[in-house]
Amino acid sequence: MFQVRFHGRGGQGVVTAAELLSVAAFLEQRHAQAFPSFGSERTGAPVVSFCRIDDKEIRLREPILEPDALIVQDPTLFKSVDVLQGLKPNGYLLVNSNRSLSELHLDGLARPLPNGHALTVPASEIALKHVGRPLPNAALLGAFAALAGVIRLESVTAAIREAFPQKIAAANILAASTAHDAVARAH
Repeated sequence: MFQVRFHGRGGQGVVTAAELLSVAAFLEQRHAQAFPSFGSERTGAPVVSFCRIDDKEIRLREPILEPDALIVQDPTLFKSVDVLQGLKPNGYLLVNSNRSLSELHLDGLARPLPNGHALTVPASEIALKHVGRPLPNAALLGAFAALAGVIRLESVTAAIREAFPQKIAAANILAASTAHDAVARAH
């Protein structure tokens, strides 16, 4: 089973990202579940969502305490939340930022991970360019597909196409593809 924990703030599409990832897995004939965990439900408040992917039925229902991957939509959360808590030693860390892990002072936290398993991608900037709003979720899913190889970009784009009206879907697919290609080149 591959488990992903998403960290972000209310209004960034954290819950939608987990749902899209689960749909992408379903489209690959796999089992998946996505669910959120809310504290105070307001824009800007920290939000966590989860996605599990497996080749067999998933019976677990509790929050993911030991993720295989972390997708962080807002790097300021590292200052207030133990985002890396429970991350498996061979896990993946994907952070939405136009700055490097070193510039974010996260290189020490990411150092124990295998080489190439931790990186940043300017998902908000990519989304602003293609979607017109700094909503990083689709771009981060495209980047995640390239980073971890757990799902294919084609499945991510199909999930986006199913979830959004045509024009919005096309813009988000472009954002996901752009981020995917950036990570694939850097990897």
